[in-house]
Amino acid sequence: MLAKVTSCALIGLEGILVQVEVDVAHGMPSLTIVGLPDTAVKESIERVRTALRNTGLRFPNTRLTINLAPADIRKEGPIYDLPIAVGILAASEQVWPQEVEGALFIGELSLDGSVRHIPGVLPIAALARQEGLQRLFVPAVDAPEAALVEGLDVYPVENLGQLAAHLQGLVRIPPYRPAEDPMSLPPPAYAADFADIRGQEHVKRALEVAAAGGHNVLMVGPPGAGKTLLARSVPSIMPTMTLEEALEVTKIYSVAGLLPPDTPLVRHRPFRAPHHTISYPGLVGGGHWPRPGEISLAHRGVLFLDELPEFNPHTLEALRQPMEDGIVSIARSTGTLVFPSRFMLIAAMNPCPCGYYGDPVKECTCSPAAIARYQKRISGPLLDRIDIHVEVPRVDYAKLTDDRRGEPSAAVRERVERAREMQRRRFAGTPLTCNADMGPTDVREYCRLDESGRALVRAAMQQLQMSARAFHRILKLARTIADLAGSERIETAHLAEAIQYRPRK
Repeated sequence: MLAKVTSCALIGLEGILVQVEVDVAHGMPSLTIVGLPDTAVKESIERVRTALRNTGLRFPNTRLTINLAPADIRKEGPIYDLPIAVGILAASEQVWPQEVEGALFIGELSLDGSVRHIPGVLPIAALARQEGLQRLFVPAVDAPEAALVEGLDVYPVENLGQLAAHLQGLVRIPPYRPAEDPMSLPPPAYAADFADIRGQEHVKRALEVAAAGGHNVLMVGPPGAGKTLLARSVPSIMPTMTLEEALEVTKIYSVAGLLPPDTPLVRHRPFRAPHHTISYPGLVGGGHWPRPGEISLAHRGVLFLDELPEFNPHTLEALRQPMEDGIVSIARSTGTLVFPSRFMLIAAMNPCPCGYYGDPVKECTCSPAAIARYQKRISGPLLDRIDIHVEVPRVDYAKLTDDRRGEPSAAVRERVERAREMQRRRFAGTPLTCNADMGPTDVREYCRLDESGRALVRAAMQQLQMSARAFHRILKLARTIADLAGSERIETAHLAEAIQYRPRK
């Protein structure tokens, strides 16, 4: 008898339906799996055989053929354990075949028949709804994640015996119903708060502007000045994620296998801080079967690169296109995959190898040639894509011992939220979400200057030898500063602040 069970394969961040066809025929006992399976899929038959036996179900001792269609798409991972087991049960008439129709099955089996967690449940659930399937059978631990997609009946499966009883019509599994909306829960506490940072008020202001418009930042200062703590505080002042943004981020983390079991929905903006020894595929994404890299894991959040000159120059240059386009394309012989990468870059570096060039207290021991070589490890085109360049000096003793707390992140976040709300109204009906996303056409429309403003920018371009890209970035930065001030027009003072964030030649 032939049975067909619907499952799913993940290609990048998207899913594609897979038909698991199981044929039980008379003849010498044998088993064949076809359809471009990888090693994990080929090994699944042993997990399925043992799980069926330990659950009290029968594995057919006859000729068994399993086909995973379409045959030209590679199938990988243990996600097909459960649909293969269901297909064998249906083909050997141990469950009702009609109970399998119109449903999608995913899950890894343990030898005792229990169903384990699998990555990528959210995009699979989205595909099931898109294809018009009404029922989705997933591991019980993954049910809260699958239930984020509306319009589906999600069935949490604890073990194979429970699922067999459901498909036999004996004991039904109730569909999963979340106790409360994940977006209504209070967000977890942030790792750092602006109130805990002593001094560095001008740097806090720069980071506030960056968060309000989604701009990139480079902090330069001696060791121990607080660059890392400032960077780790940035998520606490960024606007709260919308449901759409939270689902985008959750989808990436689900596919990457980084979604915590007790967190079906990512509520905090991501903060990724890869070490400077990271490889090119680790940062950008890739591999034989491409996976999201750090820049995609930082989507809608912060990518923090500490000790920027220590990164491999070839790796750093890979950031240029994603910083402009908000996506990264990875081409392989089997096709091209696109991962989202709309992140806010926060970079930190010392001014020289010893770290004390220009420090008023400790003398620098580096030669001019060593300083020049160190700073030239970061290319001009990459620096040109960073909107805000700010110096982070050492903090003196009086500020460190001051008992007064600084302005809390919550107060800063309120101002950032108001600025973002102005941007949402401005960009309504367009794909733009913040000022940093604007292209040249958008800049001409939304960043108009009066005569005094044009004169100021003209003088700045001549003195600082700015490129056309830097010109547009100054206007976008001034637009954000005006939004923070609640102004519809870009004033001269807003332009002056934006210009002083550009690096000096």
